[in-house]
Amino acid sequence: MAMSAAVPLCSAFAATSRLARTSTLRTSTTSTSHRVTALLPRSRILGTPIFVQRREIVSLLAGGAFTTALGSQTQGNMATAASADVAAVSDESFLEWNKKDKRRMLHVVYRVGDLDKTIKFYTECLGMKVLRKRDFPDEKYTNAFLGYGPEDTHFVVELTYNYGVFSYDIGTGFGHFGLAVEDVQKVVDLVKAKGGVVSREPGPVKGGSTVIAFIEDPDGYKFELIQRPPTPEPFCQVMLRVGDLDRAIAFYERAFGLQLLRKRDNPEYKYTIAMMGYGPEDKNCVLELTYNYGVTEYTKGNAYAQIAIGTDDVYKTAEAVRHFGGKIGREPGPIPGINTKITAVFDPDGWKSVFVDNADFLRELE
Repeated sequence: MAMSAAVPLCSAFAATSRLARTSTLRTSTTSTSHRVTALLPRSRILGTPIFVQRREIVSLLAGGAFTTALGSQTQGNMATAASADVAAVSDESFLEWNKKDKRRMLHVVYRVGDLDKTIKFYTECLGMKVLRKRDFPDEKYTNAFLGYGPEDTHFVVELTYNYGVFSYDIGTGFGHFGLAVEDVQKVVDLVKAKGGVVSREPGPVKGGSTVIAFIEDPDGYKFELIQRPPTPEPFCQVMLRVGDLDRAIAFYERAFGLQLLRKRDNPEYKYTIAMMGYGPEDKNCVLELTYNYGVTEYTKGNAYAQIAIGTDDVYKTAEAVRHFGGKIGREPGPIPGINTKITAVFDPDGWKSVFVDNADFLRELE
């Protein structure tokens, strides 16, 4: 069960002090203000605010800390007002953390039925390079990382092969990956020559002029090829479908610190998209959220896994996600064996993301 968000004790008591100075509480100003002032220095002994749960502040207000000169109705009003004030302070502290945290989308993880076949397709048709592989025989799976540049500066793919599992259900919620290429037709011709599937021939996007095409890899994952000038981040999109776009945007802005880069409604085709990221689309991989009119639920399948995002502190980030309504699938802490600290979280639609400690991630690459 999600805990109430933690807030600085000094901020909470400062809020009660402001309440104590209102005209309706004039009779108790002296005693209440004195009590608050006496407590404030303790919050600075260690140089940082002491954190307490929001419910403890409300309990303190309503449970007798200010009973000397206040009636029960006034106590209740104070508790309600203080709770709202504390919530606002808590929101601000988490939003500030999201803003100053050094975050970057690191890689996307999904499962494949034939690792060697997929690697061959990605390297020969899509121009990716194998960056590293690691095998875990005790746990019966293998990972391969592929991309267009080093992992410390580029968004990459993490393919997972589970021993003896040769096919997966992609589901209806996963959409596609986006690749920026200089010549869409050239890539499509290469895919065809290698026996790949082309599900949409090259041509202008509906209602626009950008040339795109859709292809499928050996496991059926779709890739949108987008004709663009050279870019430092060719792997440019991960598209997921959501049942409530406004809810999803608000969650990712507040809980993840992602920016809404653009939003486009296509009433003729009955869908709306929102692009969200930690930087401009032409230089970063972004999350593309798609809402299809009237569709509120999708199947997840068991193929697509998650996006990994770097953070300076998985513990603070997990609390921020929890505070803004996200579900914690794995409490923050080190992974046994490699000691990289992570936390796994879920958005309101059930899409999973994993936050990875930045310093630990770089040590993994050494």
